[in-house]
Parts: sequence; C-alpha cells; structure tokens
Amino acid sequence: MKPKVYAIVGPTGSGKTAFTLKLAGEIKKTLGLNAEIISADSRQVYKHIAITTAQPSSRELNEFRHYFICELELYQEFNAGEFGYNARKIIEDIFSRGRIPLIVGGSGLYINSLIYGLFEYDRVILKDEIAKQRKRLYDLLDEKGLDHLTEKLEELDPESMYEIKKIGITERRVIRALEVYLVTGTPLSVLKHKKPEIKFKPEIIGLHHSRERLYERINKRTDQMLKAGMIDEINVLYRKGFHYKKYNSLNTVGAREVIDYLEGVIKQDELSELIKRNTRRFAKRQLTWFRKDKNIKWIDAETESDKVIESVIKDLIEFKAER
Repeated sequence: MKPKVYAIVGPTGSGKTAFTLKLAGEIKKTLGLNAEIISADSRQVYKHIAITTAQPSSRELNEFRHYFICELELYQEFNAGEFGYNARKIIEDIFSRGRIPLIVGGSGLYINSLIYGLFEYDRVILKDEIAKQRKRLYDLLDEKGLDHLTEKLEELDPESMYEIKKIGITERRVIRALEVYLVTGTPLSVLKHKKPEIKFKPEIIGLHHSRERLYERINKRTDQMLKAGMIDEINVLYRKGFHYKKYNSLNTVGAREVIDYLEGVIKQDELSELIKRNTRRFAKRQLTWFRKDKNIKWIDAETESDKVIESVIKDLIEFKAER
C-alpha cells in the first residue's frame, strides 16, 4: 500500500502556510511524529527575497524542517522537473526516518511535477550540452527575435508550440522546448510522456475563500509586506544589478513593481495599488490552473479547516495502525 502524502494548495494569500503549520502541529501533538514541509513555490526557493515572496518567518522555519525555502541564489536556474525529482527523493527520505511529509504551495506546475510526474530531461541530457545549446538560442534570439524562434519551434515540435500558446508565449518556454529537440533530436512533447514512478498516493487539499474575502486578504498582506520593508529588500538587490528583466527569480509580483518604482516608471502612490491588483490577477490565474485538477478536494478555509485537519489525523492514525 502506497503511503498518503498531503498537499495543501490554493492561490496566493489563501493561508496555505498557516494551515500547513497547524496541521504539522496537530500531527506532532496527536501522533508524536514530526512533520517536514516541502514548499512547492517557484520563488520562495530563492534567497534575499523573503519579504517579497512571503516566506515563512524564522520562527516558523525553526519549528518544522522546511525544504525549498531560501536555498538558491537569485542567478541560479530552477525548474519544475528538477523540483519534482528532488522533492520525491526527499519524500522517500522523510518516510524512511519515520516522519510525515507535507507539501504546500501555489505553483501549479511544481505541484503537478511532484505528484503526477514530469519528464525530467535535465536529468537525462548532459547539462553541458543543454547550456551550450541554450546560449546559441539566446544569441539567435538577440539576432533574429522571438518570432523567428517560435516559427522554428512550430516546425520542429508543433505540439509543444501549441501548449505554449495556451499558457502564454515567453522566451524561456520557447527556448526550453527548442533546446531539448536540438540536443536529443526528439520533441519535448514526446519526451514528456516518459514519466517517473510515483511511490505515494497524493491527497490534495485546496483552500477556498470567497472572492471578496481572498481579495481582502491579499490587500492586507500587501500592506504588511510593504510595511515590513519590501521596497528596501528589492532596492538592495537593484543596486547590485539585479533586475526582473535579467533574472527570472525576480520576475514576480512585488519585485517587478518595486523595480519599476525605483526606475521612475510608476509613482510611489501607485505602487501599493498596482501590487494588489497584479496579485489579485495572479491569484485568479492560479485558481484557473487548480480548478482543472479534479483530484483537488476544496474546503472552505474559513469554516472547514479544523474539521479537515481532524480527518487527516484520523487517516494517519489508521494508516499507522495498518502498517
């Protein structure tokens, strides 16, 4: 019997961190077992942007062991395939030590990579070859533009181009698909069907709020982040040459707007409202992604959290007894 692994998902500002910490606390209190938390957030994995990415506090990080929080430098590349591969290894290790893994995050592709499996071509292909091909493609991008690369991908891997069009064409997505084909001779759309074995049974809990309540939470959190020093946090990086146009780690809500403010693109009195608006739009896109997954069990985060935590504890007790 595969062990269950609980994943807590939902849009930004929905209270995923608080729910997961409360669940971890109940597991320790009731079962006497330590939970360890795997963050499925594509930006919280980076250092130096704790406020901007709403990372758990130092106290929360010390209370339970966390993974993929504040681990990478801003210049380092990271993707969903690498995350899924590494996180599954970590889950196996957590179980081997008699502890309980919990997954929490709002990056839908990272969640899917971990619990359903994506082909990890970066693990199969020599990274040196990928790096060389990527540099050539970026040089070609500078020389001939993105339209030239999209036409090339349309010719070599039309299925990948179709998928990219659905979620939004970006330089990074087009180049990643092209580099795989040019190194392997096989379209990424074909390689993606070679998925890894998943050795656990995922139970996905989605935190739901009314739209009004979610937007209220987002607005309040934005005010708190600005008060906590988000502008200073990004300004330190900006003065060191970090920019969202150059580093994907900073291409996120909050960092983009603050850098635009520092460059005089937007005024100070516009900053807060712009971050709130763009965060709300981001939350809407996250919900659109998650609602496609029929395996997610949505709960009312305001009224059902305690009941669901009790149910999870009961399931864990029963599973422990059966083993």
